[in-house]
Amino acid sequence: MPVDGALPTASALDARHDRPSLVAFVSDAKSEEALQDGLGEVQAQAVDLRRGGIRAAIAAMQKQATPKVLIVDVSGEEQPLSALAELSNVVEPDVCVLVIGDIENVDFYREVTRTLGATEYLAKPLTREKVSRHFGASVTGHMPAADVALGGRAISVTGVRGGVGATTIAVNLGWHFGVKMRRHTVLLDPDLHLGATAFMLGIQPGQGLRMALETPERIDSLLAERAAQPVADRLHVLAGEEKVTVPVTHADGAAGALMSSLRQRYNFIIADTPFAPVPLYRNLLELVDQRVLVMDPTLASVRDTVRLLSLPRGRTQDQRAIVVLNRIGITGGLTRRQVEDALKMKVDVAIQDMPRQLGNAATLGEPAINTSGGLRSAIVELARQVASQRLLDAASDALRDAEGAQKKRWPWFRRRG
Repeated sequence: MPVDGALPTASALDARHDRPSLVAFVSDAKSEEALQDGLGEVQAQAVDLRRGGIRAAIAAMQKQATPKVLIVDVSGEEQPLSALAELSNVVEPDVCVLVIGDIENVDFYREVTRTLGATEYLAKPLTREKVSRHFGASVTGHMPAADVALGGRAISVTGVRGGVGATTIAVNLGWHFGVKMRRHTVLLDPDLHLGATAFMLGIQPGQGLRMALETPERIDSLLAERAAQPVADRLHVLAGEEKVTVPVTHADGAAGALMSSLRQRYNFIIADTPFAPVPLYRNLLELVDQRVLVMDPTLASVRDTVRLLSLPRGRTQDQRAIVVLNRIGITGGLTRRQVEDALKMKVDVAIQDMPRQLGNAATLGEPAINTSGGLRSAIVELARQVASQRLLDAASDALRDAEGAQKKRWPWFRRRG
């Protein structure tokens, strides 16, 4: 048993007792028999076989821990690629997904394995030998290492200056994804001295984040299980609360190692990232997939928003930062039109000033999205813009046409090595 407060090593990968090894959802008896016989040849333990297709899998994964290996049957599904994309929203990104179905088509195989990132696809009818040969290595964990480890989507939320409400936006966005949408979500607060995400949700932060930032070589895929504090079933907070007199050292490579670890565990990483001359913060802003800038309707915010919009984009950032204009209607503030004229662009999301609702929520340690319809609508719109979700069935032809393009596309499931 690891010492309290210590991060687990990579050898502890299988230590999550809540996570099943293998669950299969199959829609017919013959395929069920082939899976039972074929997988029985490569592993000793019984296979958890459940009757039903991908819709049954989606319903089950909304309520239970994601298995390490998940087999789903898309037979008879009118839009199987869309259903698989929907499944990816309710499972942990590092799951190894094996798909079976009734479509015997090389283009479909490519969409499932290359675009969606499923490990393998087999067309029916299944045989014992086919299952053992094509699924066996994945089930036993003996797949060759993947070239790239991709997973959850990371979003930074940054206030262009202090007091504009960035932490409130980050907390409520995380709540929307993790609690309302039931996506595996972590709120990352890298400010170990003055961060407020844990405080706003009424939880006590732990020591794991500081240890991870100081010794990134000890970070592994179980970091979240030891260092992050659960707020709800699918919402965790990774934060710290160090004394302001205690210096914290951010080791080189800490941001990259941390993000890589969190991407394997969560569908969404919401990083409440200040803009300050701290290498860790700058690295996080470069590593996320989408930046969000939060401003208020003042000339100082306009100036700082323009400056932060000029920051070079990170490698995985396909579009400019999303601009949230918060606290519209504050005494002496600019109007939305004045702000947009000064920025020479439209703001992406606008939120009215609501000091009473937000103050009460912070005092109670609850997200204001639960009681404020105006904030809820704004957060839903922000979530739509940052999630970058696509329905593949409607766009499969366009995706195939773009297969040779240089623009990087992120699989829904992470190819497990």
